Amino acid sequence: MAPVSIRRILISESVDPCCKKILQENGIQVTERQNMSKDELVAEIKDYDGLVVRSATKVTAEIINAADSLKIIGRAGTGVDNVDVNAATKNGIIVMNTPSGNTISAAELTCALIMSLSRHVPQAAMSMKAGNWDRKKFMGAELYGKILGIVGLGRIGKEVATRMQSFGMKTIGYDPITPPEVSASWGVEQMSLEELWPQCDYITVHTPLMPSTTGLLNDASFAKCKRGVKVVNCARGGIIDEAALLRALESGQCGGAGLDVFVEEPPKDRALVNHPCVISCPHLGASTREAQARCGQDIALQIVDMLKGKALVGAVNAQVLASTFSPESHQWIKLGEALGSVLRSCTTSKQPYGQVQVTTLGESLKNSSGFLGSAVVVGLLKDGSRSSPNLVNALTLAQETGITVTRNHGDGGQGQARGSCVVEVSTNGSSWKAIGSVQGDVPVLLELNGNVFRQPVPLLGNLLFFKAAANPQLLPDVTGVLAAAGVAVESFSASAARGGDQWCCVGLSSPLRDLGTLKPLVKEAVQLSL
Repeated sequence: MAPVSIRRILISESVDPCCKKILQENGIQVTERQNMSKDELVAEIKDYDGLVVRSATKVTAEIINAADSLKIIGRAGTGVDNVDVNAATKNGIIVMNTPSGNTISAAELTCALIMSLSRHVPQAAMSMKAGNWDRKKFMGAELYGKILGIVGLGRIGKEVATRMQSFGMKTIGYDPITPPEVSASWGVEQMSLEELWPQCDYITVHTPLMPSTTGLLNDASFAKCKRGVKVVNCARGGIIDEAALLRALESGQCGGAGLDVFVEEPPKDRALVNHPCVISCPHLGASTREAQARCGQDIALQIVDMLKGKALVGAVNAQVLASTFSPESHQWIKLGEALGSVLRSCTTSKQPYGQVQVTTLGESLKNSSGFLGSAVVVGLLKDGSRSSPNLVNALTLAQETGITVTRNHGDGGQGQARGSCVVEVSTNGSSWKAIGSVQGDVPVLLELNGNVFRQPVPLLGNLLFFKAAANPQLLPDVTGVLAAAGVAVESFSASAARGGDQWCCVGLSSPLRDLGTLKPLVKEAVQLSL
């Protein structure tokens, strides 16, 4: 299932030509416009369903809010620092990157900086160009036998480790996610940062920039390191506290730094760039022909695969969509939205909602509570407003409106092998409950507020729900009112009577213009179109 439809994509930076070619070959119109100002992008983006960027384009909330039709932002590279992911999520826009496109290039640059720090290669080259021959000035050290600390053991950290091991370095590392036994299989012993700092001759960081990693190497951590430790950052500016690094360089606590990234790019404060013990590059981690071709190809193929319903790769804010690509998930998503819509119609006068509980039952729905929960919220929140809910932003919008959403799964009992979804909504001290399933590829309602329908209600078309006293004359009377209004009955299902009342559902050829005409016959009545 393709969660979105994309017809036009804007590429705002220099991306490998294969990106445009792949997209066009799959029926997508592509426009390339580089070096646009923010105002130009705000004006241009209105006409596109998708935006592909590298790192120079800053996709701010202002740009996102101006993009009425935007459904996907693709970053041809690792990380999404230049995209306001929260704003995109709130607007229901998928944000995608290419997590492995520049892995090799970033790892190779890291290794090059480590080697350059060990032998002062850039400084020696500049000295030679200045006409000097200073062999003693550039005395270096072997990497053989030295200890390399790798903070962040993802794709790039792993590639750095395997390459530097070939120089005879011992590799140790830290990562809160990668299991120690996994990193041990490629030669990296994991330990805490407190254990790692004092052992390292070299330290390289390969983490995303987030609150927990900002300033990870600071005055306190430098103080715990060996005197003369050398550090490399080819990840994100800010992981190493730049002021603390400068102080460590000046004191000799840090013996050298290889920096490809900075907090501000290009850096206006040149103190680190100009320091004799610093080797700096203008953010070249992904600047190889191979990486650019790979990232351009990857982002295009990821978009195409998503549109064809094959897979969702690289999405950083839409993990809920990952399990929606199986054919059987299509109708379950429709069911979730329909159940939410039914309960919204039944509780319109009782909003706002307080709690929403979605429970999936049966083995077949074991991995479906995530997208079904979001689908239910989409149905509950649809009211025609501009901030239209979808599977990407449903939970965010629910949280903003004070709704607590819980999702559970149960094995289900006998008769539930096909699976079913139970939705309970609490609002203003009252609660409503609906149970539905999918039968013959059609989403159906089985039960409403404890009233079990004798025949499952297909959740399609124009539906009229009403509660009335059980009476053999009820259906003929209601049919008469509908006929007088020019509305034909297409289907009918009633629940068993409870306490003398029963719920009924009538499928209509068109919505009834005035529900008030039913007041003499029923106690409650709501209608909706699905």
